[in-house]
Amino acid sequence: MAPTLITEQDVRRVQRRTVMLLGMAQVFGGIGTGATVSIGSILAVELSGSSAWAGAVATLMTLGAALAALPLAALADRRGRRISQVTGLSAAFAGAVLMVLAVVTGLFFLLVLGAAGIGVGSAASLQARFAAVDLADPEHRGRALSTVVWAVTVGAVAGPNLIQPGTLVGAALGLPPVAGPFVISGAGLLVATVLLFVGLRPDPLLMARELATQAESAALGLPRQGGLPGAPEQGPGTPTGGSLARGMRAIGASRPALLAVAAVVGAHAVMVGVMSMTPLHLQHLVEGPGAAHAGHTASGDVLVIIGFTISLHIAGMFALAPVMGWLTDEAGRTETIMIGFTLLITAVLVAGFGQGSTTAVAVGLVLLGMGWSAATVSGSTLLAESVGQESRVVVQGVSDMLMGAAGAVGGAVSGLVLSWTGYLGLNMLGGIVGAVVLAAAFLTLMARRRESAAA
Repeated sequence: MAPTLITEQDVRRVQRRTVMLLGMAQVFGGIGTGATVSIGSILAVELSGSSAWAGAVATLMTLGAALAALPLAALADRRGRRISQVTGLSAAFAGAVLMVLAVVTGLFFLLVLGAAGIGVGSAASLQARFAAVDLADPEHRGRALSTVVWAVTVGAVAGPNLIQPGTLVGAALGLPPVAGPFVISGAGLLVATVLLFVGLRPDPLLMARELATQAESAALGLPRQGGLPGAPEQGPGTPTGGSLARGMRAIGASRPALLAVAAVVGAHAVMVGVMSMTPLHLQHLVEGPGAAHAGHTASGDVLVIIGFTISLHIAGMFALAPVMGWLTDEAGRTETIMIGFTLLITAVLVAGFGQGSTTAVAVGLVLLGMGWSAATVSGSTLLAESVGQESRVVVQGVSDMLMGAAGAVGGAVSGLVLSWTGYLGLNMLGGIVGAVVLAAAFLTLMARRRESAAA
C-alpha cells in the first residue's frame, strides 16, 4: 500500500494543533517557574542560614536548564519534540515535589535539587518555541514562535501571586504555608505533561522531516520513501547524530546564526542577573539593610511587593511576545534584536538609578522583560532559519545550552556584584553587556545593507 502524501492542508492543520497544545502546556507549566523565581532567593537564605546562598536557586535553575538543553535537543533529534517535551516537564514536576519536601524537612540540598529539576523544565519550555516553527511558513515564523512564548504569560504571571493563596493550600494539606505554591506548581506541571504526551501527535519535527523527504523525492522524480507522517525513515532531512561540536561548527559557519546566539545569550544573562537579585534588593529597601539575614523570615507585605514586581516583570517578558513576533516578521530579525537591547539598556538605567523607589524598580523590571522578549523572539527566529535542517535541532540545543549557562553565570555573579557594588553597579554591568550586543547587531545590519547596495 502506497504511503499517504502530506498535503498543505495537513501541514496547516497540524501546525494549528501544535501551536495550540504547546500554548496550553506553557500556561500550566509556567506556574512552576514563576513561583520558584519569586520566593527562591528568600527560601535559600532561610534554609541555608547564609545570605551568600541567595542566588543559589536562580543559579541552579539556569544551570539545570543549561545542562539539559543539549540532551533534550538530542532527544528531540532522535525521537521528536513530543518525547523531549514530556521528559523535560516530568523533570520539572519532580523538581516541584522536591521543593515541597525541602520546605517540609528544612533541607537545603533538596531545595537546590528541586530548583535544578524545574530548570530542566525551563529548558523544555524554551525549546517549545522552536517546535512552533517546525511547520510554520517563513512569513509567519516570528508570530508562530511568539504565540508559544506569549502563552507562558498566564501561568508565569500567576506563579508569583500564588504565594498568598498557596499558603491556604499548604495549610489545608497540613504543610508549612510556604510549601503551598509549589503544590500548585506541581499540579500545573503534571497537567502540561499529560497534555503534550497525549495530544502532540503527529510530532511536528518528524512530520517536517517527512515533508522534506517527500519534497526531495518529488524533485528527483523518485517514488516517495517512508511511512505515516510523523514516523519517517532515514532520509535527506533526518540527521545521523548530533553533538556540541557539530552545533558549534554550524553556528560558526553562519554570521546570522552567530548574531542570533549572541542576542539570546546576552539578553538572558542580563535578565537573569538583574531579576534574580531584585527580590533581595526589595527586601532590603522595604525592611532595611539588615533584614535579609540567616533565620529572618520576610514579612507578608514584602512578599506581596516582591510577588507583584516579579509578576510585572514576567508580564513584560511574555505578554507582548505577539507584538515582538509581528515586529520580527515585519521590521526584520536584526532590527528587532536592536529594539530588544535598547529596551534592556533603558531598563537597567531606570532600575539602577531608581533603586531607592519600588515603583522605579518595578518599571525597570517591566522594561527588562520586554527587552528580553524582543531579543529572544527575534534571535530565536533568526537562528531557526540560519542553518540547514540537518543541523537545526542540535544548533537550537546548543543555543539554549549557552543561554542557560549565561543565565547561570549571571545568577551566580549577581550576588557577588550586588554585595560589592550594590544594585546600581549590578544594573550598570548589565548595561555594558547589552551595549556590546547592540553594537554587534548594528554592525551586522550595516554590513548587510552595504552588501545589498553593492549587489
